[in-house]
Amino acid sequence: MLASLDLLSAFVLFAFVSSITPGPNNTMLLASGVNFGVRRSIPHALGISVGFMVMVLAVGLGLGEVFKIWPPLYTILRYTGAAYLLYLAWKIATSGPLSGEAVGARKPLGFWGAAAFQWVNPKAWVMAVGAITTYTPAQGYVFNVIVIAVVFALVNLPSVGVWVMFGSALRNVLRNPRAVVLFNVLMAVLLVISLYPLLFVESTFS
Repeated sequence: MLASLDLLSAFVLFAFVSSITPGPNNTMLLASGVNFGVRRSIPHALGISVGFMVMVLAVGLGLGEVFKIWPPLYTILRYTGAAYLLYLAWKIATSGPLSGEAVGARKPLGFWGAAAFQWVNPKAWVMAVGAITTYTPAQGYVFNVIVIAVVFALVNLPSVGVWVMFGSALRNVLRNPRAVVLFNVLMAVLLVISLYPLLFVESTFS
């Protein structure tokens, strides 16, 4: 088990701060809350938390070592993630104004799409590697990796949910179609900006 209550408390704080601060996931959830509301965005939020939990488990149980042995694999993943992020930014930017008919025809990012996105999300990799290298004691390592992954998911879900609820609250403010279009373009630009650490900061595994 985690070595001490102090270590667990420090990890929970790390999980909360890293989960609730802005990043690709939260930017997309904010946009989803505005465009689709809380109920239709729940699978997206759940996919983030479950997908990230699986990522933490994988990194803790050896995937990080694979990237260290063969760095080109991580480079491929980085640029695949960049391309997918640009695609998501384009989808958000061109989603158009809110209307009952239009919103009903459009689909939010689902559980599996959100879970898969964690593997190409630069912030998720930083969070997962940080959790394993900083907060996982060597004694009882495998059990501690499982605890870290589960606790992170439990902290992450309500944290990212705040962004969905904030986005949903903005629906009442963004009644003007032009305001919604402008909001979606702004969210798309923020997603593109989030590519900076993925493309221009040295890789964790290099």
